[in-house]
Amino acid sequence: MALLPLQQVKKRPASKTKSKASKTSGRPGRHAGPKVAAGIRAVPARALHPDAPRPASSAQAQREALAAARTAIEAALAKKALLPVLIDVSGRASYTDYIGIVSGRSDRQVDAIAEHVHKVMQESGRRLLGREGTRNGRWALLDFGDVVLHVFYHPVREVFDIESLWIDAPRVKLQVPPEAMVIASDGLAGL
Repeated sequence: MALLPLQQVKKRPASKTKSKASKTSGRPGRHAGPKVAAGIRAVPARALHPDAPRPASSAQAQREALAAARTAIEAALAKKALLPVLIDVSGRASYTDYIGIVSGRSDRQVDAIAEHVHKVMQESGRRLLGREGTRNGRWALLDFGDVVLHVFYHPVREVFDIESLWIDAPRVKLQVPPEAMVIASDGLAGL
């Protein structure tokens, strides 16, 4: 994915009404944020990351992103993750190329999967750009730029149903062991 140049945004004059308007945007109840307030359009974090590898072509970048996504899924499967799904959103989302989704059987397993994926990706030269939801055991998000991995406690995954948000996006075929495709009735039924 190519870097986007920073562009100046034309500032609008602030409203002179005495409503609960934001000081930066001039609109009631809206906060423009620090980048817009400074007159600079926001750019995805991975576009500004100085250590991000710069592939020679978009085809090469796509191959590298797919390899990284497969590495993340394989690392999750090494910690007994369940029901892996890899969604190709490269032509549909501006923030990533692949979204991976896996489940864990318990809160400890969710944390263990997330830690292991982080470790494996770091060893393969991928830097973690963002991490959310960890330490509660219900959900973890690992953002590696061109790959975003969601690790859910399985009942929470069913509630959020991220797969249905990307129902039109193609799925990447994965080689998944049979034991990773089975949800046993071992206490996963409730939160």
